[in-house]
Amino acid sequence: MGTHVIKMPDIGEGIAEVELSQWHVQVGDLVVEDQVLADVMTDKAMVDIPSPVHGKVIALGGQPGEVMAVGSILISIEVEGAGNVREGGEAPAAKAAPAPVQEKPVEVAVAKPAAASAPAPTRAAPVVARQPDERPLASPAVRKRAWDAGIELRFVHGSGPAGRILHEDLDAYLAQAEQPARGSDGRYARRTDEEQIPVIGLRRKIAQRMQDAKRRAAHFSYVEEVDVTALEELRVHLNHKHGDSRGKLTLLPFLVRAMVVALRDFPQMNVRYDDEAQVITRHGAVHVGVAAQTDGGLMVPVVRHAESLDLWGTSDEINRLAKAARSGKATREEMSGSTITLTSLGALGGIVSTPVLNLPEVAIVGVNRIVERPVVIKGQIVVRKMMNLSSSFDHRVVDGMDAAQFIQAIRGLLEQPACLFVE
Repeated sequence: MGTHVIKMPDIGEGIAEVELSQWHVQVGDLVVEDQVLADVMTDKAMVDIPSPVHGKVIALGGQPGEVMAVGSILISIEVEGAGNVREGGEAPAAKAAPAPVQEKPVEVAVAKPAAASAPAPTRAAPVVARQPDERPLASPAVRKRAWDAGIELRFVHGSGPAGRILHEDLDAYLAQAEQPARGSDGRYARRTDEEQIPVIGLRRKIAQRMQDAKRRAAHFSYVEEVDVTALEELRVHLNHKHGDSRGKLTLLPFLVRAMVVALRDFPQMNVRYDDEAQVITRHGAVHVGVAAQTDGGLMVPVVRHAESLDLWGTSDEINRLAKAARSGKATREEMSGSTITLTSLGALGGIVSTPVLNLPEVAIVGVNRIVERPVVIKGQIVVRKMMNLSSSFDHRVVDGMDAAQFIQAIRGLLEQPACLFVE
């Protein structure tokens, strides 16, 4: 038997260190070739590290959340034969990480029924006892369901890969384990449990970027309401006529188009500000960051050269990038280089929001939900579809008057959508 050492690979792009986000194996596990061993995080891209060999895990080189240098030992595996550790204990240098990034399964965060309606188990559910500080593998949806049911996950047997706890494991545990006494419907049961969740991986990157943005930029927000009745009529008409052949359009491609047209008159919004060098770089190309929510947190893939795309081209690119971000396949290039950002919470958009700037940009346009409201037009009360734009700007380089006029220009384009296509 020998030892095969896997070192932290060179991810590329001049990266010297990466964060170890999650282990998919533990010491003692048997692994096969191409099995994913760990996830590591670069600036905003998650990368899978697969095993090049069959064998047994004998040592892990770090803990989740630890920042590791490229070339440091990631994991040691016992293998048949001599392994790759040379005499004297030296392992060969790390190879570059494989590209593209392997796709990860996406957990859909849908709440399952509570204990009272849990289905009968299809297999035995042995109760396990992990160490108090051991955090078992489980998706956010499973953790939320366990929290709602008052279950400590360290006592639940996981049947998924690397011992991951699945919804089926909770079903079996709920059906067999004796639950503490509760009120008639469980809503007033006394709770004493708690869980510590380390801020690592993508969540740590998001926290750092948000804190940096609020600390460095002088934020101010501007809110304007927009009558999108005509725009919605146009969108519905286009989807009815071309939806089957060209794809359905959401509101986002129209918003991107409105931003592109408005930026022709307000190029000072399409800039990146290097506050250390005190240099503003004004861009002719419009690279729109479109904020997308993923299981790991908020990510901002970039629609490059939005000025060159029509509605359907923009829609296709937004959908492609959002899918890549949610599946963990987005590349570093697809996640960086935006010149202005569009953010939307869709149907949950509320009435008003105060978006945080995506530094080093100086403008972010936020979209709130569409609601029907009575509006006075020419002395008559009519029902119109109204939507607010809640946008933020960097007051260090953007004046309030310019910001207001920029949003008013977008409003005019959305309220008279034919102007989006008049050159």
